[in-house]
Amino acid sequence: MPNNSQRLLFTGAQVFMQGRFRRADIAVASGRIVAIGDSVPAAATDVVFPSSGLYVVPGLADVHTHLREPGFSYKETIRTGTLAAAHGGVTAVCSMPNLNPAPDCYETLRPQLELIERDACIHVSPVGCLTMKREGKEPARFDELLPHVCAFSDDGSGIQDRGLMTEIMTELASHNALITAHCEDNSLLRGGYIHDGVYAAAHGHRGICSESEWGPIARDLELVAQTGVRYHVCHISTKESVALIREAKRSGLPVTCETGPHYLMLCDEQLKEDACYKMNPPIRGRADRSALLEGLFDGTIDCIATDHAPHSAEEKSKGLEKSAMGIVGIETSFVLLYEYLGARGFLTLAEFVDRMCLRPRQIFGLPGGTIAVGEPADLTFINMMAPSHVNPDEFLSKGRSTPFAGYPISTRIERTLCGGSIVYEREA
Repeated sequence: MPNNSQRLLFTGAQVFMQGRFRRADIAVASGRIVAIGDSVPAAATDVVFPSSGLYVVPGLADVHTHLREPGFSYKETIRTGTLAAAHGGVTAVCSMPNLNPAPDCYETLRPQLELIERDACIHVSPVGCLTMKREGKEPARFDELLPHVCAFSDDGSGIQDRGLMTEIMTELASHNALITAHCEDNSLLRGGYIHDGVYAAAHGHRGICSESEWGPIARDLELVAQTGVRYHVCHISTKESVALIREAKRSGLPVTCETGPHYLMLCDEQLKEDACYKMNPPIRGRADRSALLEGLFDGTIDCIATDHAPHSAEEKSKGLEKSAMGIVGIETSFVLLYEYLGARGFLTLAEFVDRMCLRPRQIFGLPGGTIAVGEPADLTFINMMAPSHVNPDEFLSKGRSTPFAGYPISTRIERTLCGGSIVYEREA
């Protein structure tokens, strides 16, 4: 793999610049783009990559990933998780804080920072805890975390106490910090593990009601209006959530949100007795999927994030009821969504760049996002005519659990650059 001290020249690609694609050559050296043009001359020392037919976009960004390290390296590591991201064309991720130790102060964040520095092949921005040990009892040490994290969350655990959430929002608003909220009312879960819908009723499973998600969102939006904090909602899955966030945006509140590929592509009628369909929040009903798609198209939903959540094979082998919640997705998110939304005319490639690259970076303050001379060389090369199918055996993640195994796709990531280095290249 060439190192970033060499000048790399990519010729003849369709390059995304200033909101549109045009044919250009790109030269990269010392981690940055040094030339773009119709015919960039090759120097004697260049490594030249003919790229005719490929589309080049700024590296994708995934603001909701679980890299599992420190604490759960048997599921994933910083190294395997970032390699998987590069395989999916992603050059920047936000790493969620359900780790051991949970990053609730600088001392507990430092092990993760050291692992990122040592092992990451792309940009990793940690998310700090909202509460100590993610237990929902007292605020985390925000003053210690603020210089080192991109946002704050207790992802995997909702803040149950309104007073505590008000205190947290008031403090973080004073720092213009971002909350990325896992919204879940524990009192409404009642032992459920899939959506409380048609599949649960037909097969005798305990369901999770939609209000367990949209109820806390409604509460928090009231508190956002009171405190003015920047507020981002994780992995929305219900039609009520979409409606609440749409109205909050119309009211001018500083609110953004994300959803995942599985919520856009599946509904609970498609579930099977297989834990690759089990995640939190669960795959919802047909009307919820329709509302999510509408929210994505009209801009209510700002970005797509995978909630990439690898587990061991054993943890995912116990059926819908007893298996761990979570699936992998960072390696397949773009190619699947482009196949099922882009190629069918629902979103243009430029709109995918907006939802999976530009908006996530704007909300979370992540590096990159522009292809121009002098900018960091974080680039994703896409082949739009490469028929294949999703094959978990080819994943670079330690996780293999996906409901999309075998799905046909016609797009693939050919190459990913981060900081001018080739961090993924498809084998010939």
